Amino acid sequence: MTPAFLSAMAQANPNSQDLTGVAAWAVTVMETLGGFGIALLIAAENLFPPIPSEVILPLAGFTASQGTKFGLVAAIIWATIGSVVGAILLYGAARWFGRERVRSLMGKLPLFNTEDIDKTEAFFQNHDRTTVLFGRMLPIFRSLISLPAGVVKMNISLFLLYTTLGSAIWNTILIYAGYALGENWDTVESYIGVLTKVVGVVIIIAALIWVVVRVRRNR
Repeated sequence: MTPAFLSAMAQANPNSQDLTGVAAWAVTVMETLGGFGIALLIAAENLFPPIPSEVILPLAGFTASQGTKFGLVAAIIWATIGSVVGAILLYGAARWFGRERVRSLMGKLPLFNTEDIDKTEAFFQNHDRTTVLFGRMLPIFRSLISLPAGVVKMNISLFLLYTTLGSAIWNTILIYAGYALGENWDTVESYIGVLTKVVGVVIIIAALIWVVVRVRRNR
């Protein structure tokens, strides 16, 4: 979208003038395109994780509370559709890239070996349903979980089922929170932001421990 187009949409939707940055852009898209705008934003969030669902979803709830373009249930349904579409695109890309290419690429990375790849694949294949379901409800992992599912060629029907369930739960919680809080929707962003940081710290610590253990083992 060009700046001129966004400006025109903002002028057509004065409610977005009180917001700034991503929030202003998101509410403008939703007010302009309605429920389809929610699906479009969430699909984009799946493909480009820097677009924050903790902003878009509560905003969708707040917008639904205004009763202009869509209601609460419609917002949840459209958001879930967007989540599933984005997940399918990532799943398809990973499946097309293929298991052998991934193994070859990872095998060239420092400290990785075939045993690591085998263990990772075995874990995901044994716990694919649980991993996809709960992965869709965790910041950072929400989008990335579609990649290993595609690489190991998880059953597409099961992938869609558990992606839809996990996404619907996550979307419902955040959208309803924004709906209930109204103009204080950004409170949700604060709490989810803390959760995102906690998950990020856990990932970093786990990665550091893995590197230390692997370096010692190699020595």
